[in-house]
Amino acid sequence: MMNQTSVTEFLLLGVTDIQVLQPVLFVVFLAIYSLSLSGNGAILMVVISDPRLHSPMYFFLGNLSCLDICYSTVTLPKMLENLLSTHRAISFLGCMSQLHFFHFLGSTEAMLVPVMAFDRFVAICKPLHYSLIMNHQVCIQMAVTVWIFGFFHALLHSVMTSRLNFCGSNHIHHFFCDVKPLLKLACGDTELNQWLLNNVTGTFAMGSFFLILLSYFYIIIYLFFKTHSCSMLHKALSTCASHFIVVILLFGPIVFIYIRPASGSSMDQDWIVAIMYSVVTPVLNPLIYTLRNKEVKGALRRVIRRRL
Repeated sequence: MMNQTSVTEFLLLGVTDIQVLQPVLFVVFLAIYSLSLSGNGAILMVVISDPRLHSPMYFFLGNLSCLDICYSTVTLPKMLENLLSTHRAISFLGCMSQLHFFHFLGSTEAMLVPVMAFDRFVAICKPLHYSLIMNHQVCIQMAVTVWIFGFFHALLHSVMTSRLNFCGSNHIHHFFCDVKPLLKLACGDTELNQWLLNNVTGTFAMGSFFLILLSYFYIIIYLFFKTHSCSMLHKALSTCASHFIVVILLFGPIVFIYIRPASGSSMDQDWIVAIMYSVVTPVLNPLIYTLRNKEVKGALRRVIRRRL
């Protein structure tokens, strides 16, 4: 990824230029980051250490927690540093690296969630064939596939963005390096980059979203016609609803930022929405996926007892 311009660094303007608010925001985002690391780290620890959780559902949940730890680490430490510093520069290579890993981890998570929905579909609708369909080898292959696809999807955007000509301002109106803010700084033709962002990213997002909807639709239809227990139906629908909240929080902002036309874009709106999926969602995922999960809570209690 070679820079064809004289720009050697960018300045991240961050979420606010009001100095009084910056220490307050630092404390808030530091608390959120700490919660994200501890919550996802706890899930990852119990999934690895507890043999009772060595099943496809928890294997994918562990992948999600690992992604959320890395995902928030790509943007939040730099944001926290900039909230306490007057020098908010990031090198050209550092900017492209941050862009790459942000899209790598984000697109991997966007493809992992439908895999988790499919796992639930097989477990509920095909229980007798579950161990055959979702065997260990298949789970590994599915996880590796989404990580590889996510990497190359991000590589496409990072390479294409790095080849743009930056000859004007180097002030990025965002708290991290992303494609859209950088396209606004480019001097040359960005039509291809914008097309890739709208169509390739749009296809990834909407395809994943459709597969999730399809899985949950079949689960609900199956339970409605096959389950005669109202309590079981209510419990399953409640679980699906909580998982669907994660889906909305993840895919809603992606559609808002990356798929809508650039002409309708506001950078202030973009960074507010970006906080939702890059900062808030990694904190909510462990709560939503495990709050009513007796097996994970039991595993956490066993780990705590062993360490006391």
